[in-house]
Amino acid sequence: MHRLLVDSATLDAVRADLSREGAAHLRVLRPKDGEEFELFDGRGAMRTYRWDARGKALSAAGRLRRAEPKRGGASLILFACVTKGQRWDWTLQKATELGVDRIVPVVSARTVVRVAFDERDAKRERWRRICEEAARQSDAAWLPEISEPVDFGAALAEAAKTVCFAGALTTPPPEPLLAAAMRELAKGGADAYSVFVGPEGDFSPEELAALLAVAIPANFGPTILRAETAAIYAVSVLAAAMSAAAPQPSSTPKEHDQP
Repeated sequence: MHRLLVDSATLDAVRADLSREGAAHLRVLRPKDGEEFELFDGRGAMRTYRWDARGKALSAAGRLRRAEPKRGGASLILFACVTKGQRWDWTLQKATELGVDRIVPVVSARTVVRVAFDERDAKRERWRRICEEAARQSDAAWLPEISEPVDFGAALAEAAKTVCFAGALTTPPPEPLLAAAMRELAKGGADAYSVFVGPEGDFSPEELAALLAVAIPANFGPTILRAETAAIYAVSVLAAAMSAAAPQPSSTPKEHDQP
């Protein structure tokens, strides 16, 4: 079933009012009379609609459903230094598929990609579209928040509000990320967990020292990972650990009483 992203209010209506972008996507699909679509708001709500060829509209064909909160309601945040071109697009796509709640693009001292202030809104909109496409294709109920690109210091201040893990080579060597994550999750009480991943050229010594003052060092494996690989490895491990530690939700979304 094809999926279309809509605003939350649309899901309360019997006939769906699509955005210009959504209507254009629907035209490309050239739906047949009676074909069903799932409309979702990226915030956990979804509803099935059916194409009425005569009326040229989508009409509700099911009840409003809501997905269970992910990982017991705790947020998963990715702080990642912006990488070049398609590597960054790939990071956004895969992080969305893995259910990250928020992505914070970071510009550190050695970040190759520099995002000019007057380009940030356009960049952010493009990144949002990449995440939207990934959510549609992966059957994700939730769309991550894409923050405005921030410098390292601002990102560090945000990371300090979470239980943050960072890949780092320390003496003695840090424990594996999974072990560190499970230990911290067992303590409970945190609203947000995060991973902080550096640029292609790694953090500067000063940045690494500042990061380890607020983050838990962790081993990301026996090999040296590219920045984009490290980001997705860390998100995968932490998401799995959070899911394992959280109460298990029901297997199907809850239905609500809209006709």
